[in-house]
Amino acid sequence: MAIPSDRPIFVIGCPRSGTTLLQLMLHSHRRIAIPAETRFLLPAYTSRCEFGDLEDTENRRALAEWITGRKTTKFRDLGLDAAEVTEEIVQGPPTIGSALGIVFRAYARKHDRPRWGDKRPSYSKHVGTLLRMFPDAQFVHLIRDGRDCVASLTEMPWYKQDVYHAISAWREAIDNGRRHAARLGPDAYYELQYERLVADPAGELSSLCAFLGEDFDPAMTEPQGIAKKTVPPQKRWHDRTRAPVDNARVGSWSTRLEPWEIGLAEAVFGDRLIEYGYEPSGAPRPTAAQLARFARISTHRRMAYRKADLRERWQRRYEPNPVECLLGSMETVEI
Repeated sequence: MAIPSDRPIFVIGCPRSGTTLLQLMLHSHRRIAIPAETRFLLPAYTSRCEFGDLEDTENRRALAEWITGRKTTKFRDLGLDAAEVTEEIVQGPPTIGSALGIVFRAYARKHDRPRWGDKRPSYSKHVGTLLRMFPDAQFVHLIRDGRDCVASLTEMPWYKQDVYHAISAWREAIDNGRRHAARLGPDAYYELQYERLVADPAGELSSLCAFLGEDFDPAMTEPQGIAKKTVPPQKRWHDRTRAPVDNARVGSWSTRLEPWEIGLAEAVFGDRLIEYGYEPSGAPRPTAAQLARFARISTHRRMAYRKADLRERWQRRYEPNPVECLLGSMETVEI
């Protein structure tokens, strides 16, 4: 039997790699609560200097009301009492990590779970930030064939970029993962492949639970029950999460992408596909014009990340408080 843990769990990966499915699987565990994307953790951190010194009770209240009151934060989707959470933040430790931890802890408490987590694909670009707030966090990186991710991304109604950006997104997620693995080590970083997960849910989830320090819960293999209750019907792109887990979409890129898109993706991904056991298709090599366009877009994205990093470094010089979560362990919950 595993020794119980209360370390935060963050699910990361390229968009459309199956992170919602994995979030539902983890949320099906009797000890773990992971909501759908909350969209307040990174924005709150980025805005931390605007709230002033959190040693001041009124500043903590302003932060709490910002988290619980803005529609864009998705706080309402958690089903929590805003006034109660606000007061808990006001009475809590004066750090941004503590305030955010209180919200997730309240969500876990609502579900009678002692452990919480969060999921958002873009977290793969912000692991350093998450570690500043939650130094003991564990990260689960879900990896899927990049061609399937690209095909799915470009079909999403909310994705406003083109195939070049989608290809960049997968390559960036993989390269970020390599850096995280080297930095964090096997106690804090774990890679899981989507294709193996849907082919053998029990086996792959058992290994994941061992990494998390949790006993395997068979309910994790049937996340469709949770999905029917928690996935909004308007999110049609998540319809498959309401059905039993299967591998029907594995390799569907071969009919969803144009030959030139496959060729470009495979050329740009290089050995990254092969490293994870994904076989190249032998599609035609991209043209010089296509490679040049990809290079321009990739460079532009890289420059945008560098500018964001410079802004973050500047903010760290002026942040009024430490950011680390100072909450103690959650009270023991009878499961």
